[in-house]
Amino acid sequence: DSVEWEGRSLLKALVRRAALRGERVHVLGCEVSEEEFREGFDSGTNSRWLLLHLPCTTLCQTLHALSRQDSRPDDSSPVEHVRVLGLLHEELHGPGPVEAVSSLAQIEVTLSGSGDQASAHILCRRPQHHPTHKIQWFTILPDFSLDLQGGSPLKSQPHPDPRTHPVDPTTHLTFNLHLSKKEKEAKDSLTLPFQFSSEKQQALLCRGLGQATSHIFYEPDAYDDLDQEDPDDDLDI
Repeated sequence: DSVEWEGRSLLKALVRRAALRGERVHVLGCEVSEEEFREGFDSGTNSRWLLLHLPCTTLCQTLHALSRQDSRPDDSSPVEHVRVLGLLHEELHGPGPVEAVSSLAQIEVTLSGSGDQASAHILCRRPQHHPTHKIQWFTILPDFSLDLQGGSPLKSQPHPDPRTHPVDPTTHLTFNLHLSKKEKEAKDSLTLPFQFSSEKQQALLCRGLGQATSHIFYEPDAYDDLDQEDPDDDLDI
């Protein structure tokens, strides 16, 4: 969801519908309190499900355990079908976490709308099938019942998938990484002090006749105590 189109009401409407169908619902929350999430539900709905307010790390571990529950070939007990609904505030996370969650989802719903009318852009991914998408208009009633309205038919043509477009890491930088033509020419023509050009090499290796050479003359001071056997004696080491 986004700031303009919040998704908690839709999530609560789906929780209510699942609870009224007799399904066992476990809400793993790491954002709001249990009281705040239960607000607006009638007593019948509140008595049919359990909310666990857990830290984000515990939430991830729980989801990982759910994904592995049907991978036990030696377990003869019937496997319970589990559906996981996740609400992600897209504007609060960077591209990395959003794409990671998106890659795990079979159905991705992006909320938007026009005026007071909310719409859900639904992207479905199935193995060995092209992604399909549709648009569903809906209204959330005060008791969190879901009123589905008209929508576009299911389409199988390619839908813009944010995971297929690489993210440019330089998009939101506060400084410019690119050089203009004039700046590039100035950079290429600059010789750094530690770089030996051919002219500098010739000047050092092939001195002309009559060129002055450098000499260093040193006269020891009266207080200099030079010991040829221990030249570092004055360093106290």
